[in-house]
Amino acid sequence: MLIQKVDGVPAVMHGRDREYATVVDLLSQAGAGRGAALVVRGHAGIGKTMLLSAARRVATRAGMTVLQTSGAEVEAALPFAGLHQLVAPLLGDVEALTSRQQRALRGAFGEDDARPDLFTVGLAVLELLGHCAARTPLLILAEDAHWLDPETLDVLVFVARRLTVEPIGAVLAVRAQHGDVLTRTGLTQLHLSELDDDAAQCVLRDHAPGLPPDLRKRVLSEAAGNPLALVELPRLFISGGGAGLPELLPLNERLESAFSDRFAQLPAATRAIVAAFSADTGCPLPTLLSIAGILTGTAVTAQAIQPAIDAGLLQVQAQRLRFRHPLVRAAVYRSVDDIARLTVHSVLADALARDPDRRAWHRSAATLGPDEDVSGELEAAAGSALDRGALGVAVTGLDRAAELTADPVRRSSLLLRAADLASQLHGGRFAAYLLAKTDPAQGDATDRGRLGLVRDIVEPGDMRDGARIDVLCDLALDAHAAGDPDLAATLCWRAASRCWWGCLPPEIGARVTTVLGKLGLPADDPRALAIGAYAEPDACGPGVLRELPTLVPDRTDIEGMRFLGGAAMILGDFVTASSFLSTVAAGYRAQGRAALLARTLASAGFIRLWLGRWPEVRADTEEAEALAEETGEHFWVVAARASRALHEAMSGNSDSAVRLADSALASPLVAGVRFAAEAAQHARGVAANAVGRHDEALDILIRIFDPADPTHHLDMSGWALPDLADAAVRSGRQRDVRDIMSRARERAARLPSPMLHRSLAYATAVLAADEQAGPAFAHAFAMDLTDWPVHRARLNLAYGTWLRRRKRILESRAPLRAARDDFAALGAHAWGRLARAELRAAGEESVGRTASSGERLTAQELQTAMLAGTGLSNREIGQRLFLSHRTVSSHLYRIYPKLGVSGRAQLPAALASYREAATDAVD
Repeated sequence: MLIQKVDGVPAVMHGRDREYATVVDLLSQAGAGRGAALVVRGHAGIGKTMLLSAARRVATRAGMTVLQTSGAEVEAALPFAGLHQLVAPLLGDVEALTSRQQRALRGAFGEDDARPDLFTVGLAVLELLGHCAARTPLLILAEDAHWLDPETLDVLVFVARRLTVEPIGAVLAVRAQHGDVLTRTGLTQLHLSELDDDAAQCVLRDHAPGLPPDLRKRVLSEAAGNPLALVELPRLFISGGGAGLPELLPLNERLESAFSDRFAQLPAATRAIVAAFSADTGCPLPTLLSIAGILTGTAVTAQAIQPAIDAGLLQVQAQRLRFRHPLVRAAVYRSVDDIARLTVHSVLADALARDPDRRAWHRSAATLGPDEDVSGELEAAAGSALDRGALGVAVTGLDRAAELTADPVRRSSLLLRAADLASQLHGGRFAAYLLAKTDPAQGDATDRGRLGLVRDIVEPGDMRDGARIDVLCDLALDAHAAGDPDLAATLCWRAASRCWWGCLPPEIGARVTTVLGKLGLPADDPRALAIGAYAEPDACGPGVLRELPTLVPDRTDIEGMRFLGGAAMILGDFVTASSFLSTVAAGYRAQGRAALLARTLASAGFIRLWLGRWPEVRADTEEAEALAEETGEHFWVVAARASRALHEAMSGNSDSAVRLADSALASPLVAGVRFAAEAAQHARGVAANAVGRHDEALDILIRIFDPADPTHHLDMSGWALPDLADAAVRSGRQRDVRDIMSRARERAARLPSPMLHRSLAYATAVLAADEQAGPAFAHAFAMDLTDWPVHRARLNLAYGTWLRRRKRILESRAPLRAARDDFAALGAHAWGRLARAELRAAGEESVGRTASSGERLTAQELQTAMLAGTGLSNREIGQRLFLSHRTVSSHLYRIYPKLGVSGRAQLPAALASYREAATDAVD
């Protein structure tokens, strides 16, 4: 039991020792500069508010500054309302931020015309909090976080995940029934359960010491360990003369009934203030008093608030008026009769004429039936929210605007816009709900096209469904005929993407390219090139590969570069793709578009495995997975994991590779998405090869060449030919892959894919009979391998091994030595061991080298070191990596001794040495 005194009144926390200790430890760690966040979950009245109050008291005694925000249903549709409530006391320090961050924060609060992205707003808030915490450690409290507006909640999660080096603690309270709020965030969760019998007895004894035994027994039974009920139910019994409580009402309703009774007994002026406050907890006090005066017809002063404080309904905390408990606000709001509630909102709307967004929502709450004016105001408020980067609020506004219009065409248009925005927020279920309310018959061809596009995003269905391709193609033609070429191209691109993702037959892809030919896009339009490559790689790929080197792309056109990079990637031109996608990633990073950055890093990381620089690849794929998780891009979490699996397998870390690959393959999100399934299956095959299980490896890899297998992908299977050949030779099963090799040669004759041709050349040389191997190796080496270190190293290993086994010992040493060094530079442990073993068999001892310092860097530390080495400041690095500059400084503090340097001027040389250093340990 913990007992503290606050203003002379006992603040008792029976049965919460463990939970209290958790909060105290969090605050202690935050005070020492090791910040963290805690999500407190539990049913209404279970003690969340009391635990937050205890945190406030502990923090205040420790000299910390406490910032608080509280969610309320009536304010959840106001953009960044909860965030403004939280940081308002700090806005005088906003000049400490970079100009970009200042504009983002002011844009979020409607004080600037900038349209900020959430990650830049989040970083601005993190920097502002950190700046103030450098003077005095901070505690952030968020009560009823489930009722905060969506953007505030997203920013709080962004900040909470980045507190590890900040003197900031955060405690966020969520009701148990809101199980989807603040889950899958990586934040520590603390679940409050009901009090045990002893603790419940103590609470009841403290708050109702004179309660008769029979009533005590009944309260204990009905409260069922709920602390708030143990405090409030005795008052209700006593006020009702012992009769007081309806037997069958749920506990929350009984508690609300208790608060409603107290509200009803207040003086009229006090009731008016409390009623208005329940309808808008962000309303300034002078406005509240003015509204109460209008409602009562008399002048109302601040003294009228005191009876509500005395009744335990309101309290003054940190110079702000608050409800004592969230249930109190709900009880008051619901106890006001319907007509009176409409009046309250109407008066609030008139009083808030200078705040059009707030006014629109109060007018909406005061409206019965359709009202085109109010609907128009809500639509305007949604537009304002969108301008401020508050997509979630905009969705809610458009949905409500649709409810208030009597025009079926306008209603359908509003719902479609809302669904489109909801799909961008990964709110698939809500977007589908909005689509279901949309009437396609009310729109024109453009509306139907947009509807089909959004539906394909939120309800993708089976990726191998050819009928869906026909639907998208028809919609594209209709949109083109209706004069919307951009929408037509987008629909056509969506159809082409499905063709490649699901590895659909070429005859289906041909339908897409037929439609493409009717859209009139220029031949060198990045969209046209990408659609052709994705829909029909064999037919269109050669032309696209010829076109790519002749282009002088506009690298400021990020979307155009994305199309070109994607086309180069799937056609196996990894060098061009890597260059283009690096530009795309940099553009998305600069724009703060974290979700699109996650997709780009996941895709680029996969192909860069064959181009070397594996530490950077590791950093990119780990960042891709983290950003995808944070932005709700759940499929790309799986895709990044598949890329990481292949990287781990190629590095020789078989156990972790299999674990990651199995996780990816087990996800329902990869069903029908052949490219992700192929990458994971490929990783499993490489991992089996690495530990010498070559029969198993061959069985695994053969599957990705079988069109009937769910892990087959025509393009990507060609990239696995080297691993297939290694497994076949080492298991003595060369005959099993003859048909596969024959089909690969036929395809290579049609498609000049750089990756396919290099992979096929390696496999052909490895599988060739002795008398044919020499020319086959010569052909493979004749290809330009300058930018292909993995192919070059593997080819040297295979060639040196062939030479040694033909007793050409002296000749074998040079390629084996080159292979050993290249594998060491890459960090390819298993292949490096093979190279050293072959060198020993050729009579040359090969000493393994210890791991380089750089390998001991975490992925984020490596990214930080590389950016610092280019001369960027800590703030500039933080902007790119979505970190505070203090986190960057902390990383550099750990990086310098790991790399053996004393400052950032030495980083370029240290990183260059790191890339060249061997990473294999001695066998």
